[in-house]
Amino acid sequence: MKKEYRELKPWLLLWSTQALSAFGSAMTQFALVIWLYQKSGSALQTALLSICSYAPYVVMSIFAGALSDRWDKKRTMLVCDLLAAACTLAVWILLRRDLLEPWHMYVINALSGLMNTVQQPASEVAATLLIPPKYYQRTSGLRSFSNSLNTILTPVIATALFSFAGMDAVIAVDLCTFVTAFAVLWLMIHLPGQERTDGPKEKLLESASSGLKWLREHRLILELILFLACINLVASAFNAVLPALILPRYSETVLGWVNTCAGIATLAGSLIVTALPAPKDRVRTICATLLLSMSTENFLLAFGKAPWIWCVGSILGWIAIPVMNANLDVIFRTSIPADMQGRVFACRNTLQFFTIPLGYLLGGWLVDELFEPLMANAGSLLTALFGTGKGSGAALMFLVLALSGVAVCLIFTYRLRNDHWTNP
Repeated sequence: MKKEYRELKPWLLLWSTQALSAFGSAMTQFALVIWLYQKSGSALQTALLSICSYAPYVVMSIFAGALSDRWDKKRTMLVCDLLAAACTLAVWILLRRDLLEPWHMYVINALSGLMNTVQQPASEVAATLLIPPKYYQRTSGLRSFSNSLNTILTPVIATALFSFAGMDAVIAVDLCTFVTAFAVLWLMIHLPGQERTDGPKEKLLESASSGLKWLREHRLILELILFLACINLVASAFNAVLPALILPRYSETVLGWVNTCAGIATLAGSLIVTALPAPKDRVRTICATLLLSMSTENFLLAFGKAPWIWCVGSILGWIAIPVMNANLDVIFRTSIPADMQGRVFACRNTLQFFTIPLGYLLGGWLVDELFEPLMANAGSLLTALFGTGKGSGAALMFLVLALSGVAVCLIFTYRLRNDHWTNP
């Protein structure tokens, strides 16, 4: 145990403090979603926050990965963290002067998303440099653990701070967590394998296209990325619709509890995957876990009318996700050369995440413009299934998402039936 700690100590320091900073940022984002929905009452306007955050992934990820492979990873992470904190500070200043408008939030979220676009491939490579390969599955479980813990704590603490002390308190906590993570990365983390070579460098466009070329030559990785892109379309529409289902019927506290249950489920799943032996076939494990998620939560949100049913759905939908993430992480890290990971991960971001802003836009638009008006004039059968009043259209939308998610899983399970990934 002591040997494992010594080998993983640099990564543990980086992981724990970056997770703390992510917790602060997530609280700010959660509080801003509540603030904007209370101000506008529109699922589409609220969804635009996430659309603006993810849009830079679609536009800039390939070039960001090429630049990340050229630049010093630690400096890249430090600069991106600093600029993202400046965006949070801008929100606070506008709030203090009572000048904050939705369009300000969209611009600031886009800038924060751009910083994350550049930082994310650098942080992925940093993790690869710091983690011995034999610990990939275990550390992936720990990362899922921190993400799930953040999911548990974010809605509870953000809601409490927002309700009793306002956005000022939420942003203050966010900035404090940033300072801690920034100081540890700057002063205590050394990344190995950062020596520069004197050979000729690829041009930026050639460097960016090399990541796409690598993916074309490795069909299984590309198929998995496209599978997850379709899942992300459904999942992002889910995130856009969830506030529109719960907030018109209950308070932000219920929304917080549903999100907290998702965090509890992923926390449990993270502990399970950390202890589990490696599966015989990682591809089939990924397909099975996503099918479980898609075939449970959306149906219970569609037809359930009590918060406890939604909480049960949240648990069933999220408990297997850490298992999926851990197996996907092992496949990526063991198959992609370290000197290519920045470019390939960035291409992965573009291909896998371009559906997220589309999903948010589609989910918000369909609820506001199609399903809510439809349910306002619906017959007795639809109202018996999905309820009446605002929020019933969101419930109907969850049925559409449930059927879509199951269809995607079944189609890609069939496509990947002859592909296997055993332990290297």
